[in-house]
Amino acid sequence: MTDTPSLAVTVLGHDRPGIIAEVTGALADLGGNLEDSSMTLLRGHFAWTLIVSGPSLEQVRERLASLAEDDLVVTVLVVPEDNAVAAPSDTRYLLSVHGGDRPGIVSTITGVVAAAGGNIVDLTTRLSKDLYVVVAEIVLPNTVEIGELERELTAAAGAVGVGVTLRPEDTDLL
Repeated sequence: MTDTPSLAVTVLGHDRPGIIAEVTGALADLGGNLEDSSMTLLRGHFAWTLIVSGPSLEQVRERLASLAEDDLVVTVLVVPEDNAVAAPSDTRYLLSVHGGDRPGIVSTITGVVAAAGGNIVDLTTRLSKDLYVVVAEIVLPNTVEIGELERELTAAAGAVGVGVTLRPEDTDLL
């Protein structure tokens, strides 16, 4: 690979077959290496974020510009070099929240995690009729007292009318 920085690419728009193949094919043609990505469908809309290394910002922007003709919105940004990663002693947990839909659920629960020094590294929310579900992967410093955090999460969840569970992540999975 080259000395060019990693790039963050987002692709958003109405879903259709072939979007992933087109984007990854264009990046491969440029010699790009797909390092990380996360894709989902949100009510029929395609939403993908990926990190690619190799080609320059200008090369990727130029090559992916044609996707705008398909009503896709593509952004390409340089990823700042930041070596901040979870410390080896930090522990990963899965946080799940479920209950009736109402404003403020995500901000209330994630605020408790942030106040404890936790970092959310993956978050999914789903609304099915009136049931709202949040699943988050979080990294907590090993100095966090888990019992106390669970009590704070339970109190916050009760205040917004939802249930919450926190459990260690299965370390056998990626």
